[in-house]
Amino acid sequence: MTDKLETYRAKRDPARTGEPMPADGPSPRGEDDTFVIQEHHARSLHWDLRLERGGVLVSWAIPKGLPPDPATNHLAVHTEDHPMEYARFEGEIPRGEYGGGTMTIWDRGHYATEKWSDREVKVVLSGSRVAGRYVLFRTRGRNWVIHRMDPPGGGWEPPPARPAPMTPASRTRVPRDPERYAWEFWWGGRRALAHVEGGRLTLRDADGADVTAEHRWLRPLAESLGSRAVILDGEVAALGATLVYVCYDLLYDDGRSLLDEPFERRRTRLEALAVNGPRWQTAPSWPGEVHAVRRAAAEQGLPGVVGKRLDSAYAPGEESAAWVRLPGKGDGAG
Repeated sequence: MTDKLETYRAKRDPARTGEPMPADGPSPRGEDDTFVIQEHHARSLHWDLRLERGGVLVSWAIPKGLPPDPATNHLAVHTEDHPMEYARFEGEIPRGEYGGGTMTIWDRGHYATEKWSDREVKVVLSGSRVAGRYVLFRTRGRNWVIHRMDPPGGGWEPPPARPAPMTPASRTRVPRDPERYAWEFWWGGRRALAHVEGGRLTLRDADGADVTAEHRWLRPLAESLGSRAVILDGEVAALGATLVYVCYDLLYDDGRSLLDEPFERRRTRLEALAVNGPRWQTAPSWPGEVHAVRRAAAEQGLPGVVGKRLDSAYAPGEESAAWVRLPGKGDGAG
């Protein structure tokens, strides 16, 4: 009788990895209805989809995760069958071992089979994070593709297509109602919008040019967000001798466009993301504190401050009076 786990065992040393290592013998028989998706921070971030079939977990590595809507297909790499015990595995696979890195369970649940052949697998997934009809089909060689067959649920929206940054109007005097603004440092860096999807980053400058290759050091930011799809507004600024991505707005968050939301609400969602790392950070923001922020900007040698009305929507590509840019000033006078 063919050992379906022969390849799995051959790639792993049970003395070095804590992954399940069942003994030789017949595979357990279940109902062929269990699935698990694991987020795998290995050499590159990907998601492993595993479907119970014939006593093992038939597996695909999906570099960008499951597609959220039928408009986009994602690559799915067919890998070796895994033991049923892997449906509950989380942990650290030692570096240098096959699949070395951190693995966590992203979702799990049950599925129904609509079709299963050597070239096409059509299933309905029912988990806590994923629900819907998907088809995996073989293209050329070992390549597979995964496609969502039904419309996305929960009011999901696609990200806005390449929005241009909103820019502040330059002024010399403080607005008459500074308490209606959130005040931030004017960093004097290079404006850039960070598009993150499936743990991958695309960084575009103010003109829409792709500048990702110039800032490869920022790619771990995308991996830190896992499966979350976002568009961040910020700039690449020099903090001392180090370039850092300073993020100060959130335009899209995991299936929801925030362009029409007031800045105060966008800011709350941005802070909830906790975008902070070795070379990226969320810019501080102080509602109403214009004079203190101007003094601090001057003391730190920054060119000035930016005020954003708390009730302002995001106007892509526009210079708007809802945002004002003031030069730094040490005495705090208006």
